[in-house]
Amino acid sequence: MAKPSNNVVLSGTLVLSCLLSLLAQAECPANRNTAISISKPDSLYNNHGDGTISDTETGLMWQQCSIGLTGSDCQTGNLTTMTWHQALTAASSNGDFGYSDWRLPNKNELASLQDSACFSPAINANVFPANGSSLYWSSSPYVLNNSYAWYVSFGNGDIGNSAKNIAGAVRLVRN
Repeated sequence: MAKPSNNVVLSGTLVLSCLLSLLAQAECPANRNTAISISKPDSLYNNHGDGTISDTETGLMWQQCSIGLTGSDCQTGNLTTMTWHQALTAASSNGDFGYSDWRLPNKNELASLQDSACFSPAINANVFPANGSSLYWSSSPYVLNNSYAWYVSFGNGDIGNSAKNIAGAVRLVRN
């Protein structure tokens, strides 16, 4: 068997180094022409410029910022966390942006924002900035234990269930 040349070994090391560098990044690569396939590109969303984002794939309208945050980059204010019951109440009484039909998304709707090519955050941070590593409540109760509900963590992309009395972040949706 032929021994690889130093150039081949160096090229392989360089490729491995580049791949590890991409994986260590704190968010999706800004360059959309990378080897990593971004599943939720900016073009999938319609930013209305008023704090709302429409997903052209699902037809859902989202609040761009999590509850407690405002501004075009969601950097004004403080991320508000709340229990699951508080999140349901906050959603039903929210009248932001002139709409009165905001609600807590179900597990599948919330998971539809995940971008599997991303981590820290596992969401398109250009469209939905300032997500933090907090779990985000869904409206879906966990049927095996009525003290639990489903969440999505945009820090690592985890979908799981947790006790309803745990504090989580909230992003609201409407049809």
